[in-house]
Amino acid sequence: MIYNNLTKKIIELDGIIKPLLINSKFTNGTGICNPSLLYNDGKLHIILRHVEYTLYHSEGNQQFQSRYEGPLSYYHRDDDLKLRTNNYYGIIDLDSLEITNIHKIDTTELDVSPLWTFIGLEDIRLTYWNSKYYGVGVRRDTTSNGQGRMEFSELEITNKFVKEIKRNRIEVENNNSYCEKNWMPIKNKPFHFVKWSNPTEIVKVDLENNIAKPIYLSSQHISTNNDLRGGTQLIEWNNNCYLSIVHSCKFISQNFNGYKDSDYYHNFIIWNNDYSIKYISQSFNFMTAKVEFCLGLEKIDDNIFISFGFQDNGAYLLKLSKKNMEHILSNVLNPIFTC
Repeated sequence: MIYNNLTKKIIELDGIIKPLLINSKFTNGTGICNPSLLYNDGKLHIILRHVEYTLYHSEGNQQFQSRYEGPLSYYHRDDDLKLRTNNYYGIIDLDSLEITNIHKIDTTELDVSPLWTFIGLEDIRLTYWNSKYYGVGVRRDTTSNGQGRMEFSELEITNKFVKEIKRNRIEVENNNSYCEKNWMPIKNKPFHFVKWSNPTEIVKVDLENNIAKPIYLSSQHISTNNDLRGGTQLIEWNNNCYLSIVHSCKFISQNFNGYKDSDYYHNFIIWNNDYSIKYISQSFNFMTAKVEFCLGLEKIDDNIFISFGFQDNGAYLLKLSKKNMEHILSNVLNPIFTC
């Protein structure tokens, strides 16, 4: 069962929703989405993904589908049909919740000619480990078949520019793995990630050798209706636990009109300190759309911040009290697993 419109409930609990906007001169009016958050050094940092297309998705009864592409259509420039990602860095003003000090991340010194049609570092999670900022996302343009690997993009961040100064492509033990993506950083454990949610697999990245080494694999597989995938970073939570948001994607190979489609849903997970799963909420969407994606979760004092993308065309920030977040977990979203 899906809990529809969690954002509405957050607003009813005196929470705030804020659209995350940047000047259209940067984007030519195409989509921004999938923001990630990191609170460090007294600042709430954000990275926004810019995609050089506009997505249209037919919602509801899907009565207004494209005759050629069905319910989901990508509108590109006529002279460039590739999926290109640019990334923008900024600071969230904690009073207005608006983005300040926005800069496009300059990757020109390390860019090479792409070999595939998905270009750029996608769905970055921002981390700060060993006194360095890293944007960690998936890149699929270095091979002719689109093989995806997580990459560390070390960032130099100043008030005047944000620049990529080093790039590490991370290999995994299974060399035949086609696409590694959506690893979730464990904020207080440098270079540790949740690689798979259920059953849980934790890896630690060795940047000297560019390899991710498994350090924990749970024997516990929790039966759910959806395949729980990666999402936000893991933040410290009550009683020596971690909190995160994960997503699932229900791929519809053929809908009633014969076209493919996808529905995205999210779940909160609470992890014990030993990485076993303590709690999984029921699935929910943020604003009832079938295409939503959450990368951002952060706690600042007694407030929770959540950022998500809407239909690849919009980015939003939610703010609510930690008390009301606990209420949602305990009393609004029915757990599908708890121990």
